[in-house]
Amino acid sequence: MVDMPRPRKPFIQKETTRHGKVVWYFRRGKEARIRLPGVFGSPEFNAAYELALSGKTVEKQTSAPRATMRWLADRYYESGRYLNLRPNTQRNQRLMLESVCKTGGEFAFTAIEARDIRAGMLRREKTPHMAVTYLGTMRTILDFAVDSGWLKVNPVTDDIKPPSTKGDGYHTWTIEEVERYQARHPVGTQARLAMDILLYTGLRRSDAIRLGRQHLKNGVINIKAGKNGAEITIPLLPPLAKSIEATATGDLVYLINSRGQPWKNISFGYWFADRCDEAEVPGRAHGLRKAGATIAANNGATPFELTAMFGWSSVKMAEVYTKKTDRTRLAERAANKLYPHPTNGCGDEAQKTKQK
Repeated sequence: MVDMPRPRKPFIQKETTRHGKVVWYFRRGKEARIRLPGVFGSPEFNAAYELALSGKTVEKQTSAPRATMRWLADRYYESGRYLNLRPNTQRNQRLMLESVCKTGGEFAFTAIEARDIRAGMLRREKTPHMAVTYLGTMRTILDFAVDSGWLKVNPVTDDIKPPSTKGDGYHTWTIEEVERYQARHPVGTQARLAMDILLYTGLRRSDAIRLGRQHLKNGVINIKAGKNGAEITIPLLPPLAKSIEATATGDLVYLINSRGQPWKNISFGYWFADRCDEAEVPGRAHGLRKAGATIAANNGATPFELTAMFGWSSVKMAEVYTKKTDRTRLAERAANKLYPHPTNGCGDEAQKTKQK
C-alpha cells in the first residue's frame, strides 16, 4: 500500500526561480501575495502560513549571511539532494543540523577544519550513535557545499572514523516485563495496542504509528518501511487481531493520541515511555522490536526470515540475533559433553547403575 501524499494547504502557490530555487507564496483571492519563509512543512513555514491565514502580518525574513553554517543549512534544505531523501533521514539530518546551527550557525563553513569535526564528535562521545549521526550529516552537507562550488575540499576526510557503537543499546524486554506491562495495560487500551503492534509486527516506532486498516488485507499486513523503503509483509497474529478489535482506533491509523489524532514519532516515544514507567518496566518501544527478533530467533527463525519480517536491508542485523541463539545452543551442547547427563549412559552414576 502506497502512503498518500500530504495534501497542500489552501491558498498556497509554488514557484521555481530562474536559479532553480523553490519558493512558496500565500495568496487568497485577489489579495497581495505573501512570501512564506523556510522549507515547505517546516515549523518556520507553518508559523508564517498561520499568520497569513489569520490576516496578520508576516515579517519579512532576513536570510543568514552567506557562507555561514546557517546559510548553508538553509540552502541544503532547499536542494533536491535533501528533498529526495526519505522522511526519516530528512528528520534526523535536520535535527542534527539545527543542533549544530544553534551553537555555531553564525560561523563560516568555509573555515571548518578536520579538527573542528573531531571536536564535535568528542562533545558527543557519551552518545556514540549521536556522534555517528553528526559525522555522517556533516560529511553530507559539506559534500553538498563542495559540489555547489562554495567549498574546495571537504574537511571531513576519510581518516576521521566514526566512534564504536558496540553494545546492546536499547534494553531488550524480558517475558516477565511483557507480562507486567500487560497486567497494567489490559486489552482494549491504546497503551496495550501500542505494545501489541510493536511486539507482534516488529515494526519500527515510526512505522508502527502509521499502521492502519489500509495496510491489512486477507489477514496479512503489507507496509513499506519509512527508513529504507523495504516492503514488509507479515501475518496478522491472533493476539494483535484481538487487541485491534477491542480498541477504539483512528480511521487511517490504529494508534491515536488523546485528541484522536495520529502520533508524531517523538511524541509517541515519550508517551509510550510514560506507559512503561506506569507498568514499572525499564523497556522502551525499540526494545520490543529487539525482543520480537530475539524470540523469533530463539524459536528457530533464519536470518533471511528475520530480515523479511523486520525490514532490514541485509541479513547482517538478523545475524546478530541468530548468532546469539547459536552460541547459546552450542554452549549447551558443549556443557553436556563436559559433564554428560546420567541418562546418556556416560556418567559415573550411569556406570554404577549398569554395575547393579
